[in-house]
Amino acid sequence: MPNLPPSSLPRTAPAVASERSGAVLPATSAAPAAATGASAALLSSTSSAESPSFSPLYRQIKGLIIARLQAGEWKAGESIPSELELAARFGVSQGTVRKAIDEMSAENLLVRRQGKGTFVATHAEQKQQYRFLRLMPDEGSESLGRQLLDCRRLRAPAAIARQLQLRTGDPMVEVRRLLHSKGEPVVLDDIWLPGQLFKGLSTELLNQHRGPFYGLFEAEFGVHMIRAQEKIRAVAADAETAALLQVEVGAPLLSVERLSFTYGDKPVELRRGLYNTASHFYRNELN
Repeated sequence: MPNLPPSSLPRTAPAVASERSGAVLPATSAAPAAATGASAALLSSTSSAESPSFSPLYRQIKGLIIARLQAGEWKAGESIPSELELAARFGVSQGTVRKAIDEMSAENLLVRRQGKGTFVATHAEQKQQYRFLRLMPDEGSESLGRQLLDCRRLRAPAAIARQLQLRTGDPMVEVRRLLHSKGEPVVLDDIWLPGQLFKGLSTELLNQHRGPFYGLFEAEFGVHMIRAQEKIRAVAADAETAALLQVEVGAPLLSVERLSFTYGDKPVELRRGLYNTASHFYRNELN
């Protein structure tokens, strides 16, 4: 996803002042002129369409909206201001705001609801709950059961710290769990989280929560996973894994290593899953 950190977005005095004040311009005949002036000022910060630094105006507005999401102004599941209000706030046309929101909706950052408005996407919604989990049964559909094996705090090993952009020895939370299909274990997950972001995460809290972990991370810790990248390879089950997944030692498994990011392309979760695909497959859609 082409999210840029707020610091990399071209800003001008009119747009930034409008964003910081949070003021909504009055709907008068002066508004179009103000919007035109702000738009021209934003565009003037980039030399031309051929310049490597050029960013379309709607992308700049998208960056400003993401910056407000990152700052927690609108939390997961909450509605954001209308397109008209955002256009006045940022000093641009409503069409420019609509294009920015359309792209954010396509990237699952925002969700449009007919007649209700636009909301910050959340993993607590039914259709969003397992959008990063691509394991599917060979037949039909199912919801996977969860068995928590361990939750502990530790110092970050060098290899884990590097991927999460932490220092070796920084506080970290490690979670181990099994996912079950019809009572049979199919996934062994090891999850590592930055300790500073997940203070208070415990076995008790995880066991009390009935929905997906990502919904809990949003509600309790304000951490919203917006995208992920994965590395997938075939491996053979070692003795410990074989016992937990109830397969033979040496049985073929799918290893899926997922690094999940929040706003600003900040990595906030490393997850290594071992999948038993005897009656399941890994599904991906390419376009």
